[in-house]
Amino acid sequence: MSLLTAQGIYAGYGEADILQGINLTVGANEIVVIVGPNGAGKSTAMKAVFGLVPIRQGRIEYVGEDITNQPPERMVARGIAYVPQEANVFPSLSVLENLELGAYAIAGDITPRLEKVYEIFPRLKERRQQQAGVMSGGERQMVAMGRALMIEPRLLMLDEPTAGLSPRLIDETFERIREINALGIGVLMVEQNARQALAIADRGYVLASGRNRHEDTGAGLLADPEVAKMFLGG
Repeated sequence: MSLLTAQGIYAGYGEADILQGINLTVGANEIVVIVGPNGAGKSTAMKAVFGLVPIRQGRIEYVGEDITNQPPERMVARGIAYVPQEANVFPSLSVLENLELGAYAIAGDITPRLEKVYEIFPRLKERRQQQAGVMSGGERQMVAMGRALMIEPRLLMLDEPTAGLSPRLIDETFERIREINALGIGVLMVEQNARQALAIADRGYVLASGRNRHEDTGAGLLADPEVAKMFLGG
């Protein structure tokens, strides 16, 4: 079953269309990765899906419902969570306060949701009273992902989740993404560490100049010599 389908999307900023008719599909419980060179439109694609960039042409469906150009708050209400690359935590608030803000629209006791997040990110429980702004880059990324999980999403969208992290933390982040996906949450991810991301992906898309250039399983893209030469550094 398709969780998310984007067809013929043209979108961008001002008068310029960064995306030139791209297509994307995320199946239920899939990890789907978008890779490509800088300026390919990868992050714009994520923002267009989440309602942060206006779509001028095309259609986006989520579990069969048209969500084209709906505002982010409606996306969240439907179970879509988005973690941007930058400015993704409230630095002056504690870890716990950040997580609680993720569930601001949830009525009732959020303790079970917190415990689920702590199971995936034990370090956040240990440091729940610590101010998010003084944490390392990897820890802030955990906070941002944990806050997104507080809505118990069906689809988690991650924009460059390993940007600026050490190799050890990159490995740890990908492992947490696999754990999240194993809970039945679909993942759509833009990632600069393309080889590692494709290694855990069910499927991947290569974008270039705002267009689809290649689509295959993660393993298929890794094994494609043209993709390797043009987009994966050989």
